[in-house]
Amino acid sequence: MKVKLRNNKVMFKNVLFLIVTLSLFGLQSCDSQIKEEKKPNIIFFFTDDQSYDTQRDFGNKVTKTPNLDVLADNGVVFSRHYNTTAICMASRANVMTGQFEYKTGCNFDHGSLGTKQWSTSYPVLLREAGYRVGFAGKFGFSISDTNEGWGEEGEVAKHDFDFWGGGSHQTSYKTIENKYMAKYAAEYPHSTRAYGAASIDFINESVEKDEPFCMSVYFKAPHRPVEPDPMFDDVYKDVVFDKLPNYGREAGEHLAKQSRMGRQYPRFVEWGYSEEDTYQEALRKYNQLIYGVDYSIGMVLEQLKKLNIDDNTIIIFSSDNGYFNGSHGLGSKVLPYEEGARTPLIIVDPRQNDKGQRTSALTGNVDITATILDYAGVAIPSIYDGKSIRPLVENPKGNIRPSLPIIQVWGPKATHCLTVMDDKYKYIYWYYKDESKNIYPTEELFDIVNDPYEMKNIASESKYRSELIKMRKLYDKQLEHWKKEGVKYNGYKKYVSLFERKLN
Repeated sequence: MKVKLRNNKVMFKNVLFLIVTLSLFGLQSCDSQIKEEKKPNIIFFFTDDQSYDTQRDFGNKVTKTPNLDVLADNGVVFSRHYNTTAICMASRANVMTGQFEYKTGCNFDHGSLGTKQWSTSYPVLLREAGYRVGFAGKFGFSISDTNEGWGEEGEVAKHDFDFWGGGSHQTSYKTIENKYMAKYAAEYPHSTRAYGAASIDFINESVEKDEPFCMSVYFKAPHRPVEPDPMFDDVYKDVVFDKLPNYGREAGEHLAKQSRMGRQYPRFVEWGYSEEDTYQEALRKYNQLIYGVDYSIGMVLEQLKKLNIDDNTIIIFSSDNGYFNGSHGLGSKVLPYEEGARTPLIIVDPRQNDKGQRTSALTGNVDITATILDYAGVAIPSIYDGKSIRPLVENPKGNIRPSLPIIQVWGPKATHCLTVMDDKYKYIYWYYKDESKNIYPTEELFDIVNDPYEMKNIASESKYRSELIKMRKLYDKQLEHWKKEGVKYNGYKKYVSLFERKLN
C-alpha cells in the first residue's frame, strides 16, 4: 500500500506540473498574441529640398549621415521614389492626402487645400482610429475652402493633432521665431534639433498613456535661407564634393527650351553653382543642414531604444522634392528631371527579418499616405491616388504601380508640363509655344534605367518609336484621369486642354 500511495503522489505531481506548464504556455501564447496584435507606432521624417544623392546609401562617398545609414541598413531603400509635384506646398498637400495635385487643388499659384480633402488626410483618419497624432515642423500649406491665404492654416490643422509643434508658411530656423516651438529655444536654438526634442516629448506622452502614436516631423532643412546649425560648422570643413555626371550648362543644352524659362536657370549662377569655390561652399552648407536633420533623427532613435519601443515603431524617411545643385546647369527644384523630382525614401519595419534591402520599384509621394494607413490597419480611402508601399518592404522585388505622373503647373507658364513615368522610361510634354523665341511644343523621352542622368532625349529616334507610342498612351491616360477627377477650381481645369498633345 505504501508503494502504491507513493506512486499516486508521483502521478499527482506530474499531472500538476503538466497543468501548470500548459497554463503558463497558454498565458505566454496569449501574451505573444497580444504583442503581435498591438498596433505599431509610426514616425514619418520629412525633409525639404533634399536631393536623392545626399546619403551614403545612395552612393555619395563624402556625406556624413550616420543615423540615416542605420535606417538604410535596417530597412528598405527606394531608388526610384518621386514627388508627383516637386515643390513644397503642393508636395506636402499630396503627402497628407494621398492625392495628386490636380485633385487637391493646392499649390502656391493656385490656392489652399479644401476641407474635404483634408478630412481624409492620414492624421485625421489615424486619430479617428485611436492613434495619438503629433506634428512638428513646416506644415507648408493652408486649409481653406475660400483661399484665405496663409494666416490661419496652422490654427486650422493643429486642432486635428494631439501634439502640435507646427508652423505656418516657411517657418524659421530660429526656434524662438516659431510660435509653437519657442519653449525649446533656450536648449535648442536651431529648429532642426528642436523638432527632435519636441518629437521625444510627444513620444514620451504617448508611452505614458499607453496609446499607439504617429509622429510627423516635417523639417525645414535643407531649404533656404542657408542657415545651418553652428553646432555642426566643422562637419564638412575642407570636404570636396563630387559633381554628378550631368553637372553644368553643357549638360542641359539638349533639354527642351522651356526648361530654361524659369528661375531654375539663373539660379545656377545666382546660387553659386557655376564656379568651383562657390559650388563647394554651397554644397558644404547644404549638406551641413542635412547633417543637422540626421542628428535630430538620431535623438529620436535613441529615445525609442530607451523606451524599449524601437521593435514596434515603423520609421519612414523622405523629402518633399529634390534639388538640382547644378545638374543640367540648373538650381532649385520644380522641373520634372531626376534631380528636381526624385528624392530619398527609406522605410524601416523592425518586425521584418530581411534588413538592408533595396528596390528599384517606382513609387511616389502620394504612396506614403496609403502606406501609413496600411501599417496602422486603417482602410485606405478609394479617393486616394497613392498605393501602399508595404508590399515592397516585404518583397523589394515586386511592384505596386505601372506608372506615375509628375505635375508642374507652378511659376512661369512656359515651364508648365505634364510628365509620366513607367518602370523604365520618362516622358515629358511641354505645351508652351512662342514663335518669336523659336519655342514650340516639345516632347522628351528618357531611358532612366540606362541613362539615369537624362543626357539623351530619345523621343525622335526611330528605334524607340514603339516606346514613345507606349509612353504617349500612358500620358493620355493620365490626362484623362485629370479630366475626370481633377478639381474644376483654382485654375486646374484649363490644363486638360493645354496639355493635350499636339505632336504625333
